[in-house]
Formats: sequence, structure tokens, C-alpha cells
Amino acid sequence: MAETVWSVLPPVITIVLALATKEVYMSLLIGIFSGALMYTDFSVLNAIMTLFEVMADKVGGNINILIFLVILGILVAAITRSGATRAYGEWAARNISGRRSSMLLTALLGVVIFIDDYFNCLTVGTVMRPITDRFKISRAKLAYIIDATAAPVCILAPVSSWAAAVGSSLPEGSELDGFSLFLQTIPFNLYAWMTVLFMLFIIWSQRDVFAMAKYVKRNQEHFIVPEEYRDSEEAHVEGNGKIIDLVLPLLVLIGACVYGMLYTGGINEGASIQQAFADCDSSKSLVFGSFIAFVFTALLYLPRRVITFSSFCETFAQGFKAMTPANLILCFAWTLSGICSDKYLNLGGYVGNLVSANVDVLVFLPAIFFLVAIVLAFATGTSWGTFGILIPIAIAVIGNGDPSLLVLTVAAVLSGAVGGDHASPISDTTILASAGAQCSHIDHVNTQIPYVAMVSTASFMGYLVDGFTKNGWLGLATALGIMVVIMLVIYFKVKPVDVAH
Repeated sequence: MAETVWSVLPPVITIVLALATKEVYMSLLIGIFSGALMYTDFSVLNAIMTLFEVMADKVGGNINILIFLVILGILVAAITRSGATRAYGEWAARNISGRRSSMLLTALLGVVIFIDDYFNCLTVGTVMRPITDRFKISRAKLAYIIDATAAPVCILAPVSSWAAAVGSSLPEGSELDGFSLFLQTIPFNLYAWMTVLFMLFIIWSQRDVFAMAKYVKRNQEHFIVPEEYRDSEEAHVEGNGKIIDLVLPLLVLIGACVYGMLYTGGINEGASIQQAFADCDSSKSLVFGSFIAFVFTALLYLPRRVITFSSFCETFAQGFKAMTPANLILCFAWTLSGICSDKYLNLGGYVGNLVSANVDVLVFLPAIFFLVAIVLAFATGTSWGTFGILIPIAIAVIGNGDPSLLVLTVAAVLSGAVGGDHASPISDTTILASAGAQCSHIDHVNTQIPYVAMVSTASFMGYLVDGFTKNGWLGLATALGIMVVIMLVIYFKVKPVDVAH
């Protein structure tokens, strides 16, 4: 069943079950096991062995991300116990005028932290959650803002881990300059631009639709902390921490992670800043930075007796526990991705062959690749894997015959990959946005999907225009025009739900 239409079944089973039952752990496990059964020709014992073989491989390859999450959880627990988070929240209540301002500040911070989407999700959530909670902003709304400024912003930034991922997706032996190609796609990455625009409109207009409107209204009446995060919310505050005790550890965390990227990218061996970012190992950099921030926080708190030594040590288990939901979902999501990889069911190979066999009409190429990228990223939960599969196919189909069409088609791949990743319940970034906001993961997915669908529709129409005109600016204008119509309809037909006061 490898590299056939059946390879689509495990992610489909997972996503349908997760949305229907709202039980994401069991849904992932069933999806993984169904994939293992298909791979082993329904031999139950071999399927069990395959499941744990894939899990060991994928978790081992991503262990730095899990360590980073745990250390960050410990940092957050220590900062909360010190009283610094409470002081920060009290300052915010006095100085930030309302819901709209707090959400705009969240979006601004998300744009500023453009280096890496994992880092973005968790840092923005950690910094802004105390403020948005003060104004009873739904955790689902916070998760949407975090997610909308993670991958969509990173894919527009020339200096980010995403730029390096795109460059590395070019086929071996290609004469194209990956970085130059990436730069040319930035203006025409319609999904990313339209997502940022739509998010800002939702914040400014304070209008929400579909499931998000329900969650926003419910939380204004009675603020809800998801059950899985209530223990961490009820952490005992015993210290006399000030705002500086929150700001300094976070500044050190950001600075150390950025330096870690430069360091792992070879800045000390003479690499330029641009080259260092392009060649960095982002997961190692995050562990490097978080450990330095952890040590710094201990040195900042303990000599000043902000909290006691025993209390600081208690935050180890507390921080680990707080990140358990995110870590478990990530482990399962990576395993599902592994079952669908080229070593097992080869879902990407099936999609690649399907695309290669149906690209006769060149004018539809950007729109076709956009749709395929959305579906593939949604099903596998990985935008980087989608780049790696579809960009070589686009280059092989178009070749050097039409440089402008190649740029537009690659832009469509990047755009669709981010869109599918943005909506997927099994995407790393979606999971981490939920963790950063400490929001129920399924609540985040349910509220975000309608917004992704609206933006994707406008982007698809833009890529249709791109293909017919071979002019990316006309496609951008088309997508923008459709988004303006959607936003005007929402503005005039929907009453404000998220009203500042």
C-alpha cells in the first residue's frame, strides 16, 4: 500500500477522528497504528514493532525540541512562582488600554520574533498570556494570533530558519540559487501576506465569525482556563519578583537563542551573518539558548532570594508537567509523519507522482501546486516536508524555460505549505501555538480552520490569475481585492464580539 492512494488514509483518519471526538491523543494513536498495519500488510505484531520503531526514530531525531519545551516550561514555572508574572500583569492592566491594544501588542511581538516559528509560538505565548488573560481574551483567540505570526511571518523573512529550509529543498545539481529564488517569492507568497492582513483586521474590527465568535463571547462572560493547564495556572506564587525578573530572563532567552543560531551556523568559523542563519541548526540553538536562560534565571533569583532554592527546584517537575500535553502530541504527530514518509507509506511520493502526471496545462500550475501543497501539508503536518517534495517537481516541470512562472509556482508551493500547516491539527506549529497560549489544542484547530479557509480561497484565486497572466503583482492585487471584500462583509454583517472596555 506504499505510494498509493491508501497512504492518504492514516492522516485522514487522524484528522477526522480528532475533529469529531476532540480526543487528539487517541486519534493520533489510531491514525499511526492504521498506517503501521497497512505498511505491514495487516500483521498486528509487525505493526506494533513498526509503530515503536518509527516513534523511536522520530522522537530521537527531534529530542532537542522536546528538551527545549521542558526547559521553557521550567522557566515559565519559575517566573510565575517568583511573582514576576503577577507584577507584569498588574503593570499591563494599568498601562494597556484594553483588549485591542493587548492583541495588537501580541501580534507586534510575533512579527518581531521572526527567526523561528517554534521559538515564536512559545515566547509570544509566555510573554503575552498574562496580559491577554487580564482582559479575558479567549485562549483560542490568543493561539490564533500567535499562529498567524509564526509560520506566515517566518516564511516572509529572509533571515530565518525557514529561508534555509526552502534553499535546501532544491534538487541536487540544480544551478538555481536557492536564497535568490526564495527572495523573489516573498512578494507573491499570498497566503502569508493575506493571513497577516486578516489577523490585523480581526484585531482592529473586534469582529469574529464562526467558532471563534462563540469562544470569544463565552470567555468574556466567564473566562475559561483549559482543564489540562489548570494546575500550572494555579501555581503557588511565593516570591517578591518584579517586572525586571520576567523581562531579563526573556531577553537573555531571545539573545542566547539568536546567538545559538549564529554559532551553530558557523559564525565563529568566519561565516557571514546571512550564511550562519542559513546553515544553522535551529533545534540545537533553541536548547542552547534556553539552557543559558535557565542558568541566568537561577543566578538572578537565588542570590537575591526572590524564591528559595527548594522552590526553584520544585519548578522542574511543575514545568515538565505543564509541557506534557504539547510533548505528547508532538511525539505522536512526528510518528504519524514518519509512517507517511518515503521510508514507509511514502505519501509524498504518491502525491508527487500524481502532480507530475497532471501538469499539462501550464497556466494552472501555480493554482494546482497551491492546492496540492495545502492538502499535503494538512495531511502530513509538515510544511518543510511539503517544500522538499513539491519544489523539485516544480523545477523539473518548468525547468529554465520560464523564470517568472517558476518563481510564481514556487511561491504557490510555499504559500500552500504554510496554509496547510496552519490548519493541520497534527502540525508542529499548530501544536506549539496551542501550548504557547495554553489553549485546548482542538479548540485552537476548530476556531482557526474557518479563517484559514477564507484566506486560502483568496490566495487560490490570486494564483489562478498568476498562471493566466504570469504577473505576480496582478495575482497579489486579486487576492487582496477578494480579502477586502471578505473583510467588508464581516465588518458590515457581523456585530463586534470582542468589545474593549
